[in-house]
Amino acid sequence: MDTNQPDLPALSESQLEIMEIIWDLGEASARNVRQRLLNKREVARNTVRTLLQRMEEKGWLTHRQHGRTYLYTATRSRGCAVGKQVIEMLDQVCGGSPEALMAAIINYRGLSSAELNRIREMLDTAKTESKNSPKRGR
Repeated sequence: MDTNQPDLPALSESQLEIMEIIWDLGEASARNVRQRLLNKREVARNTVRTLLQRMEEKGWLTHRQHGRTYLYTATRSRGCAVGKQVIEMLDQVCGGSPEALMAAIINYRGLSSAELNRIREMLDTAKTESKNSPKRGR
């Protein structure tokens, strides 16, 4: 789902909310999406359709037609979207510094022992993988 695809434009908060619905359902019509959104707030049918069309234009969604209904599926995983949001936040808030992000998490949120252990494992894995592949960072 995520491999060998060009970088996609960022999602707005409303679009990210729709992506969450589509990831949960796997495939959804505009009606399905609107019904889920109505559980939280009022939203017009045309607004949902417009958002879905824009998300497809951006490359985040694709659709197939079933009768007169368009059924939308995600072209990228939830993890890809989270990663994109984090990188944008890292660039905007932390000046692109992963160290500044980690310092903020440690100093202002804190981490449990289990979270620290999992992060150490991820860092060890990343270190091993970076030795075996070309540099990706800045």
